[in-house]
Amino acid sequence: MEDITGVWVFHGEGGRCSSGVFTDKSKAESWISQHQLSGVLTLYPLDIGIYDWSLENGYFEIKKEEQSKPSFIQQFTSGSQEHYHFENGKLD
Repeated sequence: MEDITGVWVFHGEGGRCSSGVFTDKSKAESWISQHQLSGVLTLYPLDIGIYDWSLENGYFEIKKEEQSKPSFIQQFTSGSQEHYHFENGKLD
């Protein structure tokens, strides 16, 4: 995986929205640990949507027409992003 300039976003288990955004992974991990949180910490590149980032980097290929529709793009996520799972504040 290439080095990317981005931010670390924490999405808590069962949450609809993200609950923290950090410029530094260690700061995010410290906050997660302090509050004993469960969820996923993911690195997001700046100034580009994940759908476009995935296409540009060859992590995703459009195979069906519906995969280029707004309803698909607005919910798109990629397992190719650097990410870590936490359970009760500890790396899972």
